[in-house]
Amino acid sequence: MLETMINNSSDLDLTSKSSFSTDNDIFTSRSYAALLAKNKVPLSHKRIADNYMVIKKIFKFQVNHNKISNAEKELLRKYDFNLLEYTTMQQMYDELTLLQKWSLSGDEQLRQDSDNILQIRVNELKYLETSSYAVISNEIYNGYQALAHYLQEISKFQSGTQYSIY
Repeated sequence: MLETMINNSSDLDLTSKSSFSTDNDIFTSRSYAALLAKNKVPLSHKRIADNYMVIKKIFKFQVNHNKISNAEKELLRKYDFNLLEYTTMQQMYDELTLLQKWSLSGDEQLRQDSDNILQIRVNELKYLETSSYAVISNEIYNGYQALAHYLQEISKFQSGTQYSIY
């Protein structure tokens, strides 16, 4: 069952351009995050993103976050996902596409695992931001940027918008 879901993942080529674009146009990763956010985003993804953005604005991740637990690593391994610090941008976009599909699936266990995986990814992102990205050893592994852009795009508390709590 897992193999068929992975095979049915997004076939969108990140390097291709629109038929209306010129040779000077590039399709950026930010554009792809916006496209993912325009899909039918599950409510659970929006809640996780809103929580992340509020905590980021208020606390700015000054609190020390722990790395993920062994049980969380096992859940990632179950679906053949790398840790966030070893994930490329392409892998993260494919993973986010899968998580969106799985969150809207009819299988309750798959929906629950999808939401848990996204929460694990957000916890990993918080840890990376707390440690000032010191654990990232290679510039190729920039999947954390794709995740941050996705969360920002789907959140109603986007960084460009200022909200007052009073």
